[in-house]
Amino acid sequence: MDLGIAGRWAIVCAASKGLGKGCAAALAREGVNLVINARGSEALEQTASELRARNAGIEVRSVVGDVARPEVRAALLAACPQVDILVNNAGGPPPGDFRDWTREDWLKALDANMLAPIELIKATVDAMAARGFGRVVNITSGAVKAPIDVLGLSNGARSGLTGFIAGLARQSRLASCNVTLNNLLPGAFDTERLQKTLKAAAQGEHDLEEVAEQRRRRIPAGRFGNADEFGAFCAFLCSAHAGYLTGQNLLLDGGAYPGTF
Repeated sequence: MDLGIAGRWAIVCAASKGLGKGCAAALAREGVNLVINARGSEALEQTASELRARNAGIEVRSVVGDVARPEVRAALLAACPQVDILVNNAGGPPPGDFRDWTREDWLKALDANMLAPIELIKATVDAMAARGFGRVVNITSGAVKAPIDVLGLSNGARSGLTGFIAGLARQSRLASCNVTLNNLLPGAFDTERLQKTLKAAAQGEHDLEEVAEQRRRRIPAGRFGNADEFGAFCAFLCSAHAGYLTGQNLLLDGGAYPGTF
């Protein structure tokens, strides 16, 4: 299927590895020009090179830095001639016990996983509406729907973003102008983030592989997800065919969530 987005420009945050990289790769295959961001310059430049090699017909620009910082967001926006697609993504806060978290820990989580995405959305959606096309995809977490006890910082910050998007996506001046805002909620995907979560669950008292196997057994699909399949789903949400889908929380978890709704 031709997704109808060749030649568009996209910003993809936290794109040097994991799910962000999967999204950037899928958009590159569709002929989308990219501005990618990550905190580590070496991994970011390696990914940029890989994306250029994947599709020589696109332009790939990179902006290194923490997207929670205003100057990094400004650099991202300046590097992108026209933001047609925005993929918000950021590494989640560390796992732990809420009794140990300070106010500063909470503010850092909110900055990275709620406020930074909102600032990028604020800077881009009105221009998208004026042009008659825009796609915003926020990578949040399956923990928004089924909270994980050791991920309280993430549960709280990402749930705040989810509530904000629910209202914004339904503004008629966006939805009627072909601007959609949706959230992708990953379950257990084989990324560095998952490994950190599994280690926290093991707490040095259990075998890590045993903990991982127990987690896999709770997934009806019988495996962890991979970044390529996540990216393919993200690319469809960004496509010309997804204009009637907005304000939704789409859970990709291999069937692990046990509820009906």
